[in-house]
Amino acid sequence: FKYLNFDFSHAYLLAAVGFGIASVMLLKMKKVEAQPAMSYLKLYKEYRVYYYLVVISGARKQIFMTFAPWVLVTIFHQPTQIIATLLLLGGIIGIVFQPILGKTIDKFGETIVLSSEAVILIFICLGYGFSKSIFPETTAFLIVCGCYILDQMVFSVGMARATYIKKIALQPDHVKSTLSAGVTIDHIFSISAAVIGGIIWNNFGFQYVFGFGALLAIVNFFVASRVRIPEQN
Repeated sequence: FKYLNFDFSHAYLLAAVGFGIASVMLLKMKKVEAQPAMSYLKLYKEYRVYYYLVVISGARKQIFMTFAPWVLVTIFHQPTQIIATLLLLGGIIGIVFQPILGKTIDKFGETIVLSSEAVILIFICLGYGFSKSIFPETTAFLIVCGCYILDQMVFSVGMARATYIKKIALQPDHVKSTLSAGVTIDHIFSISAAVIGGIIWNNFGFQYVFGFGALLAIVNFFVASRVRIPEQN
């Protein structure tokens, strides 16, 4: 946007070309035998900790996806290329970070990783919501940018929730159905959090949206501390 003098018409045209190429590649995929139909929305009481984690994850995810860029745009008055640059940096860092995260899960376990995620999210929320009130404008902006990139990295911790359910599944076919139900739960609470966050922002201010996010992160920490892997008992 900055160096090539792009506007949104150029961006969406490039996106359309990209999707066109992707559709051609998808058409070349070989068909595989269909898997037997399953009940994907069945819930099991044995996996309730996982469901709690998914509920909190869906709610906090939408807060960051919707309102974090809005802080940069409306509170710090940043142009389009800043958001694009932060997304690019987060994607590049994620390429390196995700394998490290996988090894960390293998070494320390899901409980430590999920609990650490919750603690990091508390500080991310505080950075988004209150850095401008505490620090000079430039410093606060850099803190929010750091929070934005760090938050993109933390999204990868979702793999720990997936490995957790795989390790505690009572039957192998429970894994797929439980993960599918988790996606549905995630979306339901994600949409709800966006509505609630919008009401809070309009009536009280953006700081309280992220205060709400910090509260979710605290609840997430206590739920994550209840994660138990059978081999570790």
